[in-house]
Amino acid sequence: MSKMLIQPVAQQSLEGQTLHTLREYILSGAAAPGTRLTEVALAESIGVARATLRTGLTRLADEGLVVKTPYSGWHVAELTSDDVRELWTLRGGLESVAARLVAETSDPAAKQLITQAYEGLVDACKSGDVDRMSESDFKFHVTVIEATGHSRLKRHYALVAQQVRLYIRTSNASVATGPQDILDQHAPIYESLMSGSPAEAAHQAWLHNASEGQRLLDWMASQNAEAPTDGRKVP
Repeated sequence: MSKMLIQPVAQQSLEGQTLHTLREYILSGAAAPGTRLTEVALAESIGVARATLRTGLTRLADEGLVVKTPYSGWHVAELTSDDVRELWTLRGGLESVAARLVAETSDPAAKQLITQAYEGLVDACKSGDVDRMSESDFKFHVTVIEATGHSRLKRHYALVAQQVRLYIRTSNASVATGPQDILDQHAPIYESLMSGSPAEAAHQAWLHNASEGQRLLDWMASQNAEAPTDGRKVP
């Protein structure tokens, strides 16, 4: 395994840094969905003991980024159509509530945080870098959740946050037609949040998740339709 793909971690907060390194490795796309993850090779690449590595992989399994199959080992998780459907409907519910709460607030600090996150997304889209756009996209949605100050809402969103991050990266890389498309998806949400219209903000948050979720489902269906039935890969 190439050590260029995974950087060794410093010898402090080792388990936490190992988890971060593994997570970024998976989300970078360096290991394709379904790829088998070998503990020995990963531990050597990162420079940690297998027990430490296994702890990190177990945490990633809890986050939904890897799966462990008996007698087969660890594999990078693959998004299925059921995963996408469940994620967009769950996100839609949580983010709609968050948008409504933020639009109702009179706290200027909350609005400023969201403005900064949206401006970060605009800058990322100007760069044309898909990875940067996806991270800024994810950060915008997380910032809306954080701006609510609603501890239980934040706690529930955190349970699926890394799966949402994977979902966003997959959608932006495979479905979005470019930077302007990504901006067009988010501008109505931002504008409704800033206008202080709770019902409209909730509607736009749900609409974004519903429309993009369906686009991703349609893309996945087209990929499955094109796949040969004899095991060959599509060129």
